Amino acid sequence: MAAMPTISQLTIYPIKSCAGIDVPAATLTRAGLAVDAVYDREWMLVDAAGQFLSQRECPRMALITPRLKTETLELRAPGMLRLEIPLGMPEPGSVATRRVRVWDDEVLATDCDDLTAAWFSRFLGRDCRLVRFHADAERQASATWTGGADAPTLFADGYPLLVIGAASLADLNTRLSAAGRAPLPMNRFRPNIVLADLAPYEEDYVAAFQFGETALRPVKPCPRCPIPSIDQASGVPGPDPLDILQSYRRKAQLDDAVCFGMNAIVSGPEGMQLHIGQSCEIELAFD
Repeated sequence: MAAMPTISQLTIYPIKSCAGIDVPAATLTRAGLAVDAVYDREWMLVDAAGQFLSQRECPRMALITPRLKTETLELRAPGMLRLEIPLGMPEPGSVATRRVRVWDDEVLATDCDDLTAAWFSRFLGRDCRLVRFHADAERQASATWTGGADAPTLFADGYPLLVIGAASLADLNTRLSAAGRAPLPMNRFRPNIVLADLAPYEEDYVAAFQFGETALRPVKPCPRCPIPSIDQASGVPGPDPLDILQSYRRKAQLDDAVCFGMNAIVSGPEGMQLHIGQSCEIELAFD
């Protein structure tokens, strides 16, 4: 009998496109993973026009490393003094708010002050500001792919969760090795949940990963941008694995986009604690 899939990695990314935090356990909410009331992609960097920034144009964002402390989010970056951002939500009206854009969505955000903006601007070498998803803001994943189900998300590209099977990366690395290329770590693909004991790319064909009364429902293959080419330890772009992936990972339903991993939403009650080693039942989709 085949082994049940188990969680082998849980990662939250408090600041969109900055380094993630690997955690032993996290709370599954409809908006994504949360740890100690800190949500995945709760903060985001924007330019002067309020447009989001990512490693696509600022690869050095990979070097900004967050750490959760009791009352603050501590940030470190090479050559910079550490920065502490309060975790407590500001009192209404006590701080500036601004409209910001993430892809096609415009949402309300809280500005994180001039000192914080100066820290990020100095390290990245461009003017930018850190903003936080506003408590009154709402943003939904595309109903086209969720089947009309409500799926709130914060500053993620489009969906609250990204799931990848460990065997999928192992298969890609075998192909990279055959082409004389170095293997890639999972952090190049920035998943929230990595599952062991799946066949390579089996996550593509799962209707639901069942955790008790709650399930993760994969809804859309994840089209890949150039970020997997960026070494997350150095912030330096290198060989892009897309040239290998495009030979076998094009998805016709996404206009032949190269995909790796599955965007997922939560169906069922939220609030369950997920942890490393936890198993789940799978329901396969048969179209």
